Amino acid sequence: MGNNFKMIAKTMFGFEPLLAKELRELGAMDIKEGTRNVSFTGDNGFMYKANLCLRTAIKVLKPYKSFKIYSEEDLYKSIYALPWEEFMDVDDTLAIDATVHSETFTHSKYISLKTKDAIVDRFRDKFGKRPDVDLDFPTLRLNIHIEQNFCDVSFDSSGQSLHKRGYKTATNIAPINEVLAAGMLLQSGWNGQSDFLDPMCGSGTLLIEAAMIACNIPPNLNRKEFAFERWKDWDADLFEKIEESVLKKVREFHFTIKGYDTSPSAVHKAIDNVENANLSEFIKVERQDFFESEKENDRHLHMVFNPPYGERLEIDMPAFYKRIGDTLKQNYPGTQAWFITSNLEAIKNVGLRPSRKIKMYNGALESRLLKYEIYEGTKKVHKQQD
Repeated sequence: MGNNFKMIAKTMFGFEPLLAKELRELGAMDIKEGTRNVSFTGDNGFMYKANLCLRTAIKVLKPYKSFKIYSEEDLYKSIYALPWEEFMDVDDTLAIDATVHSETFTHSKYISLKTKDAIVDRFRDKFGKRPDVDLDFPTLRLNIHIEQNFCDVSFDSSGQSLHKRGYKTATNIAPINEVLAAGMLLQSGWNGQSDFLDPMCGSGTLLIEAAMIACNIPPNLNRKEFAFERWKDWDADLFEKIEESVLKKVREFHFTIKGYDTSPSAVHKAIDNVENANLSEFIKVERQDFFESEKENDRHLHMVFNPPYGERLEIDMPAFYKRIGDTLKQNYPGTQAWFITSNLEAIKNVGLRPSRKIKMYNGALESRLLKYEIYEGTKKVHKQQD
């Protein structure tokens, strides 16, 4: 375990405590929450494990060098001076992502370009030949982060964003990001100890993430590739061992996970995605209108959903949200219901008081994750009074 190093897992706004908890449970050390990121230490095996198992991480970065820069020339010289030939060959490919928060440096694209120039110039000067850029599947993907005059250079161990789990072939018009879905579920306290329903399931993302949490299945098991598999120190045997050990922790699930949608095409897509994720034995998807549905048994039900926003779908929002509240109240006693919305006005029409409101972002949209407790017995009481 000797070769520990610092890593940074990037995440979405508000998910830092969830990610820190995940890292603690996986066995990371020196965990520190930042803004949209959590830093920690571990070894190569832990880096593989973090990429496989973290539900709320978007990327896992391995910091390499930090330095101060005051001009583009400083950046160029500092990057040029680093021994890039230790990490890649002339025939390999390169991609650079940059994030910039600075008065001096304002264009992330330009920073990426300048970094690339410095690296390929070093190769050209040393070997008379330069590596190419490949934005999709490079041998080495670098992350440049500039905060005022501080520049951090990191290796991106993940490659494509970790929300791309590899199970989605089909999406509907407003699919929810997998990391956001997992974060919503973890915030809601979902742990697989009850029945689960997503009554507006779209292409099935929340259902699939819910099943993976319930069964403790690593979320990125279906991914085709991680960036670290192209690194010079890639250890395929170690990766296989890590994969085997996390699969041993998969647990049984004794409840039901169901999804409803009124759109036949959404139902087909959800079923396809569930099959791709190899979770058909745990998840049932049906064509059903939530507003005409009712709870199927007396057991506790955990409900999480992402109602249409009216951003891309034409809906009478006040009436729609009133129906959500009415359906929950009348047909779903003994249910803990959570949903996310960016339509902060429409919440007033639900007619129930949320017991929690958590601020989140769905893409660029500021949203709220709302919790409604629907207690047992409300229906019976009403019936006796009728």
